Amino acid sequence: MHASRSLARILSRENGILSQTLARRHMASTGSGEVGFVGIGNMGSLMAKHLLDKGHKVTVFDLNKSVVNDLVKQGAKAATSVAELGESCHRVFTMLPTPDIIIDTYTGKDGLLSRASSSTVLVDSSTIDPGTAKTVHKAAAAKNVKFFDAPVAGAVPAARAGTLVFMVGGDEKEVKELLEPYLLCMGTSVYTCGPIGSGCVAKICNNMMLAISMLGLSEALLLGKNFGLDVKMVSEIINKGSGRCWSSEIYNPHPGVVPTAPSTNDYNGGFRASLLYKDLGLASQVAREVRSPTPLGSLTHEIYRMLVNGGELSDKDFSVIYKYLSKKN
Repeated sequence: MHASRSLARILSRENGILSQTLARRHMASTGSGEVGFVGIGNMGSLMAKHLLDKGHKVTVFDLNKSVVNDLVKQGAKAATSVAELGESCHRVFTMLPTPDIIIDTYTGKDGLLSRASSSTVLVDSSTIDPGTAKTVHKAAAAKNVKFFDAPVAGAVPAARAGTLVFMVGGDEKEVKELLEPYLLCMGTSVYTCGPIGSGCVAKICNNMMLAISMLGLSEALLLGKNFGLDVKMVSEIINKGSGRCWSSEIYNPHPGVVPTAPSTNDYNGGFRASLLYKDLGLASQVAREVRSPTPLGSLTHEIYRMLVNGGELSDKDFSVIYKYLSKKN
């Protein structure tokens, strides 16, 4: 018994030393400079928190001062402008809603590039079109600043758990050396998809599929419900059968089936329907450019257009399509 306790103490001490060694190696690989984060909404706030938890000094900027204050209470610093981040941080991440806002944040008079140095690396994790990413990359290259598009998959649950999937556009060697140590603070997988803009296209493909599957799942659940079946039972059958998908398992749109899903919280939090509608528009744009058929993507885009234009549900989580369709019978 005494030998077992001694062995346990030795193993515990060695595990502690190993953890400290790994932490030192991580910080050595990422440098000692500050990390900036612009846009700390539902996704950005969780991503920034993981960077803090991994030992990084994080400075944040958002027009919503209440979310800034929340992160400051957890150890972050607040910047007075995005230009300040470009000047003082050696890595800056952005997570913003639209291409227009991205362009202004990077290239505007007081944007990130106005004071960024050649040692600054800029990373956009928003969902934008590849053309916007290329425009920002060109503006950054003109100032000898590196820029990468690195959108994410997994939505709020993965952002909260630190299991995001990153899809990156840029040189593979540079992605591994300059970005990967930071990305793996917030996620578990990093895919270098190709040149600048490729990460954006991979993300658009993912979100189009997400929207189509959520719409299909909503139709199936409503069909069962309107026939008189128990929706929770139908969901369990789908998840044990060939219809299983991320939306059915993690993000079920019927309230109460998945306690952590936005549908159980009156469709609050999560990923706004208006933003998914925007992403579906980006998918249609890219599909036209490369002449790729997207009949289901186009139909889903139209249905979300009607939902968003209705106004009432546009700021709810995108799974509110279930509630929208339920009012049509």
